[in-house]
Amino acid sequence: MEAIQDQFQTIVDGFIDFQGQKLAEQITTYTLTVSAIVGFLAGFVTQNIVYTLYICLAGTAFTFLAVVPPWPFYNQAPVRFLSSGSGKKGGSGVGTIVVDGEEVKVRT
Repeated sequence: MEAIQDQFQTIVDGFIDFQGQKLAEQITTYTLTVSAIVGFLAGFVTQNIVYTLYICLAGTAFTFLAVVPPWPFYNQAPVRFLSSGSGKKGGSGVGTIVVDGEEVKVRT
């Protein structure tokens, strides 16, 4: 039972990475644009604004379901942070990190 609760908690917490945020933004932009264009054309051809409203609302609902839940494909490249070091408060330690393929010395 606890394993199911942990899995549910992981799903609800909703961790997504930066690439997932970019993907979610692209999905939002494209689906809302396409639904607006299709809705406008359907309403224009039939001369009925109700079709436009229904198609745009359906596109918005689809976009909501595709973007708002933290689907696992939004977290394909999670961010890994640097460790806090040895825990010294003086900050006298020196460590190295890799930036653009080059090692850089930093104070920890």
